[in-house]
Amino acid sequence: MDITQKAVNVYRGPYVESTHDVHVAVVNHKGELLYGYGDLERLTFARSSMKPFQAVPLVETGAAEHFNFEKKDLALSCASHSGEDFHRSGVHSILGRIDLPENALQCGAHVPRDREGYEKHIREGGELTPVFSNCSGKHSGMLATAVHMNEETDSYREIDHPVQQRILEAIADICDYPKEEIAISVDGCGVPVHRLPLTKTAFGYAQLAKPEGSRHAEALTKIRDAMMAHPEMVGGTNRFDTDVMRAFDGKLVAKGGAEGVQCMGIVEKGWGVIVKVEDGNGRATSAVSMSVLKQLGIGNEEIYEKLEDHSVPAVKNIRKDKIGKIEADLQLEKVK
Repeated sequence: MDITQKAVNVYRGPYVESTHDVHVAVVNHKGELLYGYGDLERLTFARSSMKPFQAVPLVETGAAEHFNFEKKDLALSCASHSGEDFHRSGVHSILGRIDLPENALQCGAHVPRDREGYEKHIREGGELTPVFSNCSGKHSGMLATAVHMNEETDSYREIDHPVQQRILEAIADICDYPKEEIAISVDGCGVPVHRLPLTKTAFGYAQLAKPEGSRHAEALTKIRDAMMAHPEMVGGTNRFDTDVMRAFDGKLVAKGGAEGVQCMGIVEKGWGVIVKVEDGNGRATSAVSMSVLKQLGIGNEEIYEKLEDHSVPAVKNIRKDKIGKIEADLQLEKVK
């Protein structure tokens, strides 16, 4: 019996092997729902897609200015980076300016996406340390805020710490969702993670894209512009966030998250987009995101051509041979 195709289909050769359900919400900067697919109010931990909002207090407390954060440093504070040399150097630079050792980072350590650079580091006698964590930029920004505000740093990742309370208040305000209704759990790197309806997170990205009228406009503008100016710091080599921001060149801001989340802000229109893959498999997010952008008429064929590998990702075997593809097959519904 043939497999029933869904929003995303994974092919092995010409045959559908697996499928994914997805949810998509598109909201403008006035909070109006424009387009959708699936459960638009699904309560979702957007995971690392919340990092641009988690960086807002870094700017608003004056910590970024005090510690001479350049745009690339601010972009790194929003990153889920690949652990490449320039990512690690950037985190070390921030730690040096705030006068804290690397072991002040409480993000844990994991083997980075940049396996080649990591293996070279190990062959040269290095160790796997927290700076390799894809969240080390975010954590260094949180530490910078605590140091600037003369707050203790041992518990900066706890929800009751002022660093996390400022973040919670910023997210509630930017996403227009009551603070007391935001469910809190723990992210992979140990800091609080926030659960909101998809439409509210999309609204947050609409605010990031076009912060006019927001009391956080200055911080959101700086964060948005830093991410778009240095997309390599946000992700890394051959990463969707980096490649899509580079291809759109100042017209789109993007940040993915674990468990199949991808968020984007369309700058000129002031639209926010969130994609959530129901089963949490991130392999489907870029295909859906590119399908959404094309259906919304965002971009052109030249941009789409540059991003073809993300539009229809290849399925490869251990030999790196292309033996299939991941293809999005969904139609957005116009709401307004």
